[in-house]
Amino acid sequence: MNISPIDTSALDNGANTTSKTRDSSTDPSAMQDRFLKLLVAQLNNQDPMNPLDNAQMTTQMAQINTVTGLQTLNLTMQTMAEQFSTMQQIQGISLIGRSVLSEGDRMSLDDKTGKGMFDLAGAASSVKVEIVTPGGVAVDTIDMGAQEGGRLNFEWDASKYQGNAAELRFRVTAANGETAVKATPLTQSQVLATGSKSGALTLTLADGSTVNYANILGVL
Repeated sequence: MNISPIDTSALDNGANTTSKTRDSSTDPSAMQDRFLKLLVAQLNNQDPMNPLDNAQMTTQMAQINTVTGLQTLNLTMQTMAEQFSTMQQIQGISLIGRSVLSEGDRMSLDDKTGKGMFDLAGAASSVKVEIVTPGGVAVDTIDMGAQEGGRLNFEWDASKYQGNAAELRFRVTAANGETAVKATPLTQSQVLATGSKSGALTLTLADGSTVNYANILGVL
């Protein structure tokens, strides 16, 4: 028995009308509406001698429900991502003028006093901070002795240094007996501006560097 062609003009008209107000290719309601119209058209034009069985119909309905659910989830996640980005921007603006900590080996200078901080991964029986030139030459050493793990700070008298103390760096050596203990140097700098790179919030610091907001380890 011949099957008469499906008249899709009504579907096309409906799609044209819908596209004026929403994207029918991604809108879950529009997708489900098109599916139901096509299903009705398929039922109206099926071969009476070989009708569509219930299993086929159930499978098709399950498939469209799955696709609709995924589309709804994608739209929800996109909305949440946009809201999170907006919240990050607002939070970043509130940091302008504040001092933040990020990983780095620069000291801050207050008059003739150099100040620095670092994170010690665990207890250490010996902790030493070396003040070094950009080339890595040590100009002084601070012996901090035994220390518990955590965030520690130190001060160094920069008045005895004849060069430009602002160019100096520091490095930390820590050990517990013969076992080395990891020490992460931290740089303190003021936030001057905020920006965005690859969808992530960035902070422009007073020392000229730009760091990702996710890499900020503390706010002072």
